[in-house]
Amino acid sequence: MDQETIQRAFGLTSVVLLVALVAVRLSRRLGMPSLLLYLGIGMILGNGVIGIPFDNTILAEQLGLAALVFILAEGGLTTRWENVRPALGLGVSLATVSVVVSIAVAGVGVHLVMGYDWRTSLLWGAVLSSTDAAAVFSVLRGVGVKPRLGAALELESGLNDAPVVIAVVILAGTDPVTWVDPVLVVFELIAGAAVGAAIGFGGAWLLRREALPAAGLYPLATLAFIGGAYAVGAFAHASGFLATYVAAVILGNSRLPHRASTLSFAEGFGWMAQIGLFVMLGLYVDPFDLPRALFPGIVIGLIVLVVARPASVVAAALPFRLPWREQAFLSWSGLRGAVPIVLAMIALVTRGDVTSDFLVDVIVVVVVIYTLVQGTSLPWVARKLGVVQSGQAEEVQVEAAPLDEMNAHVLQVTIPPGSRMHGVYVSQLRLPAPSVIGLLLRDGEPLPVVPTVRLQAGDQLLIVAPERVRSRTERRLRAVSRGGALAGWFGERGDRQPAE
Repeated sequence: MDQETIQRAFGLTSVVLLVALVAVRLSRRLGMPSLLLYLGIGMILGNGVIGIPFDNTILAEQLGLAALVFILAEGGLTTRWENVRPALGLGVSLATVSVVVSIAVAGVGVHLVMGYDWRTSLLWGAVLSSTDAAAVFSVLRGVGVKPRLGAALELESGLNDAPVVIAVVILAGTDPVTWVDPVLVVFELIAGAAVGAAIGFGGAWLLRREALPAAGLYPLATLAFIGGAYAVGAFAHASGFLATYVAAVILGNSRLPHRASTLSFAEGFGWMAQIGLFVMLGLYVDPFDLPRALFPGIVIGLIVLVVARPASVVAAALPFRLPWREQAFLSWSGLRGAVPIVLAMIALVTRGDVTSDFLVDVIVVVVVIYTLVQGTSLPWVARKLGVVQSGQAEEVQVEAAPLDEMNAHVLQVTIPPGSRMHGVYVSQLRLPAPSVIGLLLRDGEPLPVVPTVRLQAGDQLLIVAPERVRSRTERRLRAVSRGGALAGWFGERGDRQPAE
């Protein structure tokens, strides 16, 4: 590799990254998942238009797995344990029971449509059964669904990669499947969770007690612990992906030094991983091979969307007695993204046959079409099913020494149309002390935060809330949004689920 090649690589990488960042803004305006635009950029750079060659399947698989580690790290670090704890049982059930049912139902569908043997059909079903953390995190967090549903979906997308990867590796191999394999799957999952917990708690303990010479080193150290969890899990023949996610959740919910900058760095790194992963997959896929996979992809994707996913959600949600509207939303929210494509590459590397090569093309078709359909319609479906909950606060990452010292967070609240917070005086919010409103914006202009100001729909509030009262602050905001200034008098505390 000469100097000119390196210069071209840096120039091309910079251009691709800038175009991808512009694509983020474009996708937000169009209501389209930005991941698909990254895939399109890769196809244009590859065989589609420009013609940059990239056909190394093993390298694509390894880079894809590495990117998934960092995507899971970002998702775990930004997952609040207090929010997901009430949905832990449902999330784990969606990541395990739902996966088994989805593999079985999708495998039957592939067997009937494609005529493959049962092992190959179940392999295709396993590849199709995993929801994508990047797709779910990027789309779901802007919808504003009920906290329990959002938490369950985030847990599912973060946890289900582990059992699905194990299932794909087993089904793609040539060894006979015996009763020992399910036992090994359970062992790998338990061992992976244990490794992740040990490294997460140990890493948090060390970061709190060992002073690093520069603030910018704390984000690097945090990601190093998370990456180490994956490596230790893999070397121990446990689930590296589950170790990664568990370690990230523990570190993200620990009182780390410079936590805000760590989360911001992880978010940026997560975006880099998403952009790089989808651009690389677009480079690898030959768009001229996709037409042959169009019809099988549409049919198989439809089976997953209207049969396999709903059946798996019903089975997973059975012990929790979810209303049918919530089950319908969970069924529609099973977004596919890069994970199924990477899983298909695992099968291709392991088997190296024509069927596995065709599987990659079919999965790309499924991901593009159904992510586009589900991702763009998800906010509308949530509103129609009545699972949107107003008055929710989102954390804004602001790095400031006083916030770090008092372990406080900056919460952003936008008052939506129809919220009963409209017309409430600032003094009537009665936020738990010492939470305070730091900034009030109306039509993009700041207003003085005084007790006599009446809030209006469309106002944006920035609230500084210490960790010890954050949950109470969020519950109070939800209560006022649903019940108005006198919410407490009518028993509205902000912690109950709205009536169906």
